Amino acid sequence: MKLYYFPGACSLAGHIVLEWIARPYETVRMSLESIKTPDYLAINPGGTVPLLKHDDFLLTENVAILGYLGDLNPEAGLLGDGSAKGRADVMRWLAFLNSDVHKAFKPIFVPGRFLDDAAAAGPLAEKARGHVRHYLERLDAQLRDREWLTGERSVADPYLFVLLRWAKAKGVDFSDLSHLMAFRERMYGDPAVQRALTAEEGHASAGAPA
Repeated sequence: MKLYYFPGACSLAGHIVLEWIARPYETVRMSLESIKTPDYLAINPGGTVPLLKHDDFLLTENVAILGYLGDLNPEAGLLGDGSAKGRADVMRWLAFLNSDVHKAFKPIFVPGRFLDDAAAAGPLAEKARGHVRHYLERLDAQLRDREWLTGERSVADPYLFVLLRWAKAKGVDFSDLSHLMAFRERMYGDPAVQRALTAEEGHASAGAPA
């Protein structure tokens, strides 16, 4: 099994899950240049990460990859309690993170996709930060009485961790959202998370960066 990733990208979520399930895997570090090469486009025409290669099966899209890894390793319990309702609850939060929260970052990362006037990029990004903050408040409320989004650790949790790292990097303040802050601290303290971060970034923090 091989994961193609880009440092700082949402592919970190799959990397963490691979560490959690303790399944043998390899990683391939990509760059802005290498994801657009003919060789990579031949196996992933979208020119994006993550890409998971499992034998002759090539899988793109974060939600699909996380669900696939969870299904392949039911003993890890990362897709709920084994019931249809439990799995649906995990997928509900995974879909929310992917379709709503992740999407809300796009005007911050790539404002040129939404407007031609470069001078408007700042106000657009600030508006987007407001949307991200709104979603983080909802996630904080979900974590009020639990350590993980669905009560038990699932494939949705590493995705939330990635989005919190983005929020921190892009100036979305959530320091007053105590449940999210505690979740972030737990994730940074997880040995598997630290291994994934070290592999991708060359270091892992013993605690969440300030």
